[in-house]
Amino acid sequence: MRFVFITTILITLGGIKSASAQTQKGEATAVKNQIISSTVISNGKKIYQQYCLTCHMADGAGVPNMNPPLVKTTRVLGDKAKLIRVILKGLNTGEEIDGETYTNVMPPHNFLNDQQIADVLTFVRNSFGNKATKVTEAEVKAVRNKKTE
Repeated sequence: MRFVFITTILITLGGIKSASAQTQKGEATAVKNQIISSTVISNGKKIYQQYCLTCHMADGAGVPNMNPPLVKTTRVLGDKAKLIRVILKGLNTGEEIDGETYTNVMPPHNFLNDQQIADVLTFVRNSFGNKATKVTEAEVKAVRNKKTE
């Protein structure tokens, strides 16, 4: 009886150890998938400087009542699909972001390819004091290909 009990405990502990190892491996994979390369940031910065800087400024602060800031706003740090749609479809006047209304129209930038959009959004989400997960090319492609909002 004692042998069976000890064997059961060892098998149970082995299963727990195995499950724990799988959890750690899954967490390590998730972290690895969120590592942002310097190439992505560099490419994103170039796109930002070419298409975004004029309205959102070098520091991402925007222009009060005209162009929204990109500094720690729920729009930038929140739902990635909504942020991707802003790039693809633009924004109309009178857009409210975090309690402030902005009057300038942002034209769509759907001429950028999926990787360019992913890079610039990853740059924005990790610049100006922001810290957020990267945007992937696959996420942009999924939003671009989605037929409905």
